[in-house]
Amino acid sequence: MNPTAARPSLTEGPILKSLLTLALPIVFGNLLQTGYQLVDAYWVGRLGANAVAAVAVCFPINFLLVALGSGFSVAGSVLVAQNFGARNLKMVNHVAAQSLVLETALALVLTVGAYAASPLILRLFGVGNDIFDLANSFQRVLMLGLVFNFGFLMFQALMRGVGEVRIPLYINIGTLALNFGLDPLFIDGWGPVPAFGVAGAAWATLTTQVLSFGIGLAVLLRGKSGIQLSFRGFQPDWALMSRSVRLGLPSSVDLSARALGLSMMTGLAAAFGTTVLATYGIGSRILALGIIPALGISLACSTLVAQNIGARNLPRARQTANYAIGLSFTGLLLVGAAGWLAAEPLVRFFLKGDEAVTRDAVEFVRIAVGSLCFTGVQQCISGALRGAGNTLGAMVLTIIGVWGLQFPVAWYLSRHTALGFHGLWWSFVVANVLSALLAAVWYLRGQWLRENLTPAPAPAPVAEPA
Repeated sequence: MNPTAARPSLTEGPILKSLLTLALPIVFGNLLQTGYQLVDAYWVGRLGANAVAAVAVCFPINFLLVALGSGFSVAGSVLVAQNFGARNLKMVNHVAAQSLVLETALALVLTVGAYAASPLILRLFGVGNDIFDLANSFQRVLMLGLVFNFGFLMFQALMRGVGEVRIPLYINIGTLALNFGLDPLFIDGWGPVPAFGVAGAAWATLTTQVLSFGIGLAVLLRGKSGIQLSFRGFQPDWALMSRSVRLGLPSSVDLSARALGLSMMTGLAAAFGTTVLATYGIGSRILALGIIPALGISLACSTLVAQNIGARNLPRARQTANYAIGLSFTGLLLVGAAGWLAAEPLVRFFLKGDEAVTRDAVEFVRIAVGSLCFTGVQQCISGALRGAGNTLGAMVLTIIGVWGLQFPVAWYLSRHTALGFHGLWWSFVVANVLSALLAAVWYLRGQWLRENLTPAPAPAPVAEPA
């Protein structure tokens, strides 16, 4: 029996139940993925403000590199989901294999180029000599793991496309626990293991990334989880890859524009000195943790919209998006309230002994966290657009939000008003609110649903009358 055929479609039954069934494991999985960075920050924070700043400046650069590959995982997930909704199971397996080939090739190219250019990239971001060597050693190790990081991201996207979200969650639980134990081992050293310092956190992450991808590939080849791969299926299908590139490239630009925006924000913070840079690094990590529920709901929305479009049920696709937007706004409103109340304990969890950084980071979190509910709206609308194959629309919304709103506002408020570096914090509020309003106008126009990306079923033959 084909395991893909046995897996139920999410195109029937109560919409809210289907959305929560898919979204909750994704949210927990994303929390665990972010846990890698949070665990690193926890242990690195014991090394002082310079170590925290070195890791903080690498975060947006690594995010940019991962974003370039994540767009193609979006394409793989959408193509798998729409074909799964259409019950074209042979194409589901074919798309999965070709998506992995494309993602691996891209990761290899980026690894070679980024590793060689690491010092130049850090200089372009204005990283000071006091943290340059720490940042370069940490960043280069992360770059060595791009192939495995990209591979596991694609594995999660393919599983999500067929509605299987538990297996990636279980893998994340196990590898995060391992990472928590490896961090102090590689940072401080023990026995024959040397002390790598800041770079030790990156070596721990690399080790668990290799393990995660290896398990994920074994799951796909075993074929018991909704997708059945074979080594023969990895032979390149250039026509399908070209189609995936056309669908995935706008998503890569979308995510890269967001990552570049974070990098430029880091540059603005770095201009105010190491203390402000460390403050921004801690505060932005806490905010990134806060929007994880919105990202999970957005990914679930994208999958469900794609499956319903593949099943040619456009009204249900639209209703799913409506549910996701309402759920995300409400959920992030509660997260924002909790984040405001818990701002100081959260900051102190990541940094000990530096009261100036702690005070400023608490202020940053409390200013920005209340606007996360608007980020939830924008994220879910973008997820619906991607599920409909309209990745170009999602890209435009991101570029306007990041480059047309947040960065200019942050630059103006921090450089040309009495707010100083506090203007960086307020730019999050302005950009989140205006981006959500723009996305809502786009969505309410009702033209975001596109023709689905699967071939129409052949009509049944009609017998001629005798």
